[in-house]
Amino acid sequence: MGLLLVRYAEMGLKSPGVRRYFEKVLTHNMMAALARERLEAFVESQYGRLFVTTDRPEETAATLRRVFGISSLSHVRECSSEVKDIRRLALEVATPLLKDGSTFRVEARRNGVHPYTSMQLAAQAGEEIYEAHKHRGVRVDLHHPDLVVYVEVRDRRAYVFSEYLDGPGGLPMGSQGKVVALIRDERDALAAWMMMKRGCRALFVVENEETMRILERWDPEPRKVSGPAGKAVQANKAFGLVVGWSLDELQDNITLNTDVPVYHPLVGMGNEEVERRLKEIKG
Repeated sequence: MGLLLVRYAEMGLKSPGVRRYFEKVLTHNMMAALARERLEAFVESQYGRLFVTTDRPEETAATLRRVFGISSLSHVRECSSEVKDIRRLALEVATPLLKDGSTFRVEARRNGVHPYTSMQLAAQAGEEIYEAHKHRGVRVDLHHPDLVVYVEVRDRRAYVFSEYLDGPGGLPMGSQGKVVALIRDERDALAAWMMMKRGCRALFVVENEETMRILERWDPEPRKVSGPAGKAVQANKAFGLVVGWSLDELQDNITLNTDVPVYHPLVGMGNEEVERRLKEIKG
């Protein structure tokens, strides 16, 4: 079985009650995304972190990197918070990744009460790695190392890893209400994606099925609605309508002939930024 440590950013700034609600929404979205890919996992919440246990960690990580609200995740190995166990595990993690003559450093952080500081723990784990590999010319470099070994101690458990995998960030989709997204071209898809990243559940009025496939990778439970976009907003009690218009289109007085609020997430973007972001969400 593999273990993933999942981090969120903005959610951690909320009050405890709001954070618990956001964690509940995020966990639901994670499980929905995994279910769509037929991946089984167990999700456990600890303060500021989510832990995912699965027998298919690589595929699970790839899927979770498309879940809004996740800032990053890591494949981790687990041991007790005892220094001797952390030293042993740090060496096990580092050994297959160190090449002859390479450099490394250890970064440690803690949550809870322990008989050592984070700096002391980093020094202890670093000493274990250095002593085992100094005959290969391996050195410590605190500024520009070839490898960073991370240690995160949470109460009585410790987690050791070597890599951060970026997520999309933002807020859990569905935590900030509903919007109706008109999907006609790729700009509309990007506009909807940006509102989804800010926590909105998008209801899609689809006029281009090929473009819609871009968003289906990011929404495990896409909901399509029919009829005029303005009426769809009212019928579903959504906050408003989302479109991908540019500033030039607005200046040309293009209208949707609707009396509901219209959101324009791309209005401040140039064509180069739009293309760059589209390439990212397609990838």
